[in-house]
Amino acid sequence: MAVQIAPSILSADFAKLGEAIHSLEQAGADVIHIDVMDGHFVPNLTFGPPVISTLRKYTRLPFDVHLMIENPERSLQAYRDAGADWITVHAEACTHLQRTLAQIRDMGALVGVALNPATSEHVLDYVYEDLDLILVMTVNPGFGGQSFLPSSVKKIQRIREQLVERGLRHVKIEVDGGIVPETAERCVNAGASILVAGSYVFRANSLGGAISSLRIH
Repeated sequence: MAVQIAPSILSADFAKLGEAIHSLEQAGADVIHIDVMDGHFVPNLTFGPPVISTLRKYTRLPFDVHLMIENPERSLQAYRDAGADWITVHAEACTHLQRTLAQIRDMGALVGVALNPATSEHVLDYVYEDLDLILVMTVNPGFGGQSFLPSSVKKIQRIREQLVERGLRHVKIEVDGGIVPETAERCVNAGASILVAGSYVFRANSLGGAISSLRIH
């Protein structure tokens, strides 16, 4: 499965988000990762549907919207209408996870579930068949620029084994947090195929060079 690079605009200059997204597309990004935070589920506060809707005109790349919010089922339609192509909710934030995933599917978006570092992959046992992607947080969510948690690698391996065992090889594993070339290689070798990178990409001298350096063949 080819590796996709999904730069996170959490690390971009918020005053120039449209320009940043256009530049990422020109630099070879496959997906735009948008971290939505509500100040409750995580301590930070970022983008809402109006901002995402405004940014939609800057690219045709898929918008990978990662909802780090409480009660995500209340606002799924707003994010879909704003231009989200992939919608990922946190297992920890959903009282009725399968029902929330079904809502996303009915809206026509790709369906994702995110797991915090301390959350066991066993919470997915009854929803694997409902998923298009599984986002493994490789840092504790809320802020960019954190260091990769090595224990995440074994979790990725266990999830990949479950997907293979269940005949669900099409379900993608995404990783987010502390992704640089070294950690990217470890994650891909463990079974990940979508790499979210924010600080590493935006702090580089060349967006294209940073994105290319993360591609593991």
